[in-house]
Amino acid sequence: MCRSKNAGPFEVTIDIAFADRETYEKVKASGVVCAQLIAERYSVAVGDVIFTAYDAGLAFKATIPRAVSAGDFGDTDVYGCQQHALLLDVELPV
Repeated sequence: MCRSKNAGPFEVTIDIAFADRETYEKVKASGVVCAQLIAERYSVAVGDVIFTAYDAGLAFKATIPRAVSAGDFGDTDVYGCQQHALLLDVELPV
């Protein structure tokens, strides 16, 4: 499962979660899902990515700054719920 949501008006959080530990551990060991991937896909500096592997939840979480604050002029996704789409074509080693 991959989803995104607001983490306040100035940030978006992206969650990548897995249904089973075996798949999660394979992906985690591969290093494919990381802060660098998020930075490249979202055109932000890697230092601006807060990235966490959450073993208990079988998930990765990344928080990035929004290019436009939620609800401001030019914002096209006020809830941040469509921002995960940039990750949907990432090939995972499973």
